[in-house]
Amino acid sequence: MDTSVITEGKFRYIEFGEGTPIVVLHGLMGGLSNFGGVSSFFPEKGYKVILPELPIYDMPMLKTTVKHFAKFVAEFLEHKGLDEVLLLGNSLGGHVGLLFTKMYPEKVKGLIITGSSGLYESAMGDSYPKRGSYEFIEKKAQDVFYDPAVATKEIVDEVYATVNDRVKLVKTLAIAKSAIRHNMAKDLPKMPTPTCIIWGKNDSVTPPEVAEEFHTLLPDSDLYWIDKCGHAPMMEHPDTFNELLYAWLLARKFQ
Repeated sequence: MDTSVITEGKFRYIEFGEGTPIVVLHGLMGGLSNFGGVSSFFPEKGYKVILPELPIYDMPMLKTTVKHFAKFVAEFLEHKGLDEVLLLGNSLGGHVGLLFTKMYPEKVKGLIITGSSGLYESAMGDSYPKRGSYEFIEKKAQDVFYDPAVATKEIVDEVYATVNDRVKLVKTLAIAKSAIRHNMAKDLPKMPTPTCIIWGKNDSVTPPEVAEEFHTLLPDSDLYWIDKCGHAPMMEHPDTFNELLYAWLLARKFQ
């Protein structure tokens, strides 16, 4: 599978397959590689999987917000000539997906969120590790998952480098504050887009009650649980995640 990043102007992305487009939005500390399972499974089922890099650390400080990331996604879809897409987001990516769907409902035929921020105000602020020793950062990274072994040295190294980069740390805190400002509790009941909610039963970053609240507030949603699973189900249990999502896509006739 070719995982080389395509660069076109200000956009960087990878894509796989042909067919119905699934646009994947990564989280604050999550790279494109977090969706390896999705990228290998769905192209064989008739979907084109597209993973744009969100400009988390590239925007001016005043534009380092959830809303400007949603606008960036709109520009990316226009650049790619995509009209109606399936939007899949984890953590911050789920929040960006939700806000994008509110702002551009005609562009989203189905939304998939997993471990999403947008309701639980302290989710990103509490989960984001502040500066500290490598061991402290390692423990914080492990806490994101049910199985701490999923937090590989590569993941820990990346988080450690980020929190020790002053500019990135300041922008990360700006994003956390923006996520709190863009609480979507009042918006969700007015968003009829079909939504698939896949959640880890052991998510300590956005706990299970957050998923229940999303399910209650969204008019047309289905909620699925993955046991022994933390904040990133598509990483920790990729096969189960893919099976649940594929069954939902077929049931909703999103082929």
